[in-house]
Amino acid sequence: MAHETSETTAASSVDAAASSGRRFLRNKVPEVTVSFWIIKVLCTTVGKTAADLLGEKAGHGLTGVSVLMSVLLAVVLVVQFRTTAYRAGVYWSAVALISVVGTLISDSLTDGMGVPLETSATVFAIMLAAVYVVWYRRERTLSIHSIDTTGRESFYWLAVLLTISLSSATGDLVSERMDFGYWLSAVLFALLIAAIALAHFALDLDAVWSFWIAYVLTRPLGASFGDYLSQPTDDGGLGLGTVVTSVLFLGVVLGLVVYPAVTRKDVTQLHQAARQAA
Repeated sequence: MAHETSETTAASSVDAAASSGRRFLRNKVPEVTVSFWIIKVLCTTVGKTAADLLGEKAGHGLTGVSVLMSVLLAVVLVVQFRTTAYRAGVYWSAVALISVVGTLISDSLTDGMGVPLETSATVFAIMLAAVYVVWYRRERTLSIHSIDTTGRESFYWLAVLLTISLSSATGDLVSERMDFGYWLSAVLFALLIAAIALAHFALDLDAVWSFWIAYVLTRPLGASFGDYLSQPTDDGGLGLGTVVTSVLFLGVVLGLVVYPAVTRKDVTQLHQAARQAA
């Protein structure tokens, strides 16, 4: 899953763009490396615990908190869309905020409106599938190595939001309704991600679909782990609390984001090829 396209494919794309006179637009998302997956899991952990914290402490209810966080997300996404290339700080801020908002949307449906988790998970799955279909029909690719236009970036962030809401409902369904518990749920989702990685590297499962399936599964993995650390011992957790867990993982995320941003190891091959050809 680390490389969805080869250097030859990237070079061909650059040559095609050059021959058509198209201005190079740098890829707006990072290279898919081990650090990418670690940061993604930790961002979803922060998203889950932060959503729980805001819902409990803010005093505005799920609706008020959801509106506030949606406004903050909109501001960060405006900055993200206005950038001309991947910027680690802006990108991962958007991921963290979208993790919070996606979780709040799922929680609002379940806790605020009484929608069954099975229903919300099904609806989110249908919506996500529809986004993928329209995205592919318009762009002929779902690869995150080609998020280099406003249209593709719009589809990308919409898909990310829906993956969070879908996996939030699915994760709660597995850990709570099916009574797996937080720790066992985290192990289950980790094994599923490992199975997808094995299928990709050993059985040649399509790289794009491998990425998106694993991307969906990272959220319930991170959320289950976050719940295990933050929830009271009587509920099967370690009792660290949402504040401690959120701050702890946010600090780790910041450290992991700074390193690849400085070393430029999170810049995609296509991005690099475009820079050389420009």
